[in-house]
Parts: sequence; structure tokens; C-alpha cells
Amino acid sequence: MQLDLDGRVVVITGAGSGIGRACALAFATEGASVALLDRDVDALERVGRELSKAGASVHSVLCDVTDEAAVAVAIAGVVERFGGIGHLVGCAGISGPFGRDISQTTLAEWEKVLSVNVTGAFLLVREALPWLRGSEAATIVFVASDSAVVAAPGMVPYCSSKAALVQFGKALAVDLAADGIRVNSVCPSIVDTPMSRVDLGREDSGFHEADFPVQAPEDVAQHVLYLSSVRSSPVNGVALLSDFGYSARSSFPA
Repeated sequence: MQLDLDGRVVVITGAGSGIGRACALAFATEGASVALLDRDVDALERVGRELSKAGASVHSVLCDVTDEAAVAVAIAGVVERFGGIGHLVGCAGISGPFGRDISQTTLAEWEKVLSVNVTGAFLLVREALPWLRGSEAATIVFVASDSAVVAAPGMVPYCSSKAALVQFGKALAVDLAADGIRVNSVCPSIVDTPMSRVDLGREDSGFHEADFPVQAPEDVAQHVLYLSSVRSSPVNGVALLSDFGYSARSSFPA
């Protein structure tokens, strides 16, 4: 499929590992100029070297997406480096307290999850918006989760933040439609990332013997590529659920 992303400029948050890294590699393979934002300097440098070695045009920025001033500086640096911005991919996210009753969750923990997963996306969009408005066929894609539509025990802050992120994307899609900017989200189930391995106690074993389906970061990256490309031009305000059909199954005991 011809995605027509060659020469386009994409900003990816949380680009140092997991889905963010996979998205960076996927866009670079399509010929896009890639701006990497992450708060982990070592991870950022590794991915930057990986892309540069492959011949990609890359710009790396150490940035905490919850820091308003840092996001503004990061976006300004991207524009100075590449001359504009055509696409945003919001991958930065944390799981927060996992497997814990809400009564044991502190206000600081709750606010941190919402700050990274939702406010970080808001700051990214707000700062990049003037450049997106000046770019033809601009897109925004948020990496949410199936936890936006279903819930597992002990994940109230995370589920709430991902549902808020999806609705943020839908509201933006309505507000920005007149500007020709499309906004969509991808909502994968469990993805084999460093974060999910830690949360599920699989740092050493991984998911190769899991009795449930697990997707790779590269699978999610392909969804992000499609939603960022002109091939998906009629698709706007959508939350693409990729959960192996789990949420479609009836719980009726028969």
C-alpha cells in the first residue's frame, strides 16, 4: 500500500521504547523525517542512533510531556530542524499503580497518570497545532488502549486516563475538521513492551508462553502508519480497537 509519507515530518512522544520506538522505525522506513521525544536520555540516544544508521532524517529531544515549557521548546526545535510538522503520534504513557484497589491509590499517583497520559497529549497538540494547520493532510494519532473500553481489576487510573484520551481525540476530530486535521486513536490489547512486561511480572520470561494473545509493537505501528496516511483520509474521530475480538464476545454463560 502506498502511504505517501515520504518527506513528511512526524513527532513521536514516548519514542524511546516499545510502541513509540516501533512507530519511529515504521515512519522512517516510509521515508518520513522523524522527531523523537522521550524523557529517557539513554533510550532516546539508542533509537536516534538506530534511525540514523538506517539513513533516516532524525531529530531527538529530551522532553517530559508533562512539562509545559519543555514541550514548547521541543516543538520549536522540531520546526527549526525540519521546517514544519505534518503528523503527531502520542505514545508517551505510564500504567501507574497496577493491581491496586482505588482506596489505596494516592492523589499524587492518580494525578501523575492523568498528567502523562492525557495532559501530555493536550500539551503536544496545543504547541504543534499552528504547524499542523499549515500542513496539508495533517494527522494526530494517539496510542490509547483497549482499557479505554473494557476494564480489569486494579487498573482504575490507567483505564480512566485511556478513556479520557480517546474522547479527547474524538473531540479534537470535531474541532479540527475544518482545518483538515484528522485525529484518531489506536486501542490495542496487551502489547509486548517493557512496560507491560513489568506490570505483568514477565520481565524475564516475556510473553512467548502466554495463554492469551499478545501483539507486537510493530503491529500497532502499522495501524498508526495507516491512520497517519492519505489512505485513511475518510477515517476521523475513530478509536481503532485491536484486541483479537475479545470485547466482541458475549459474557452470557451458555
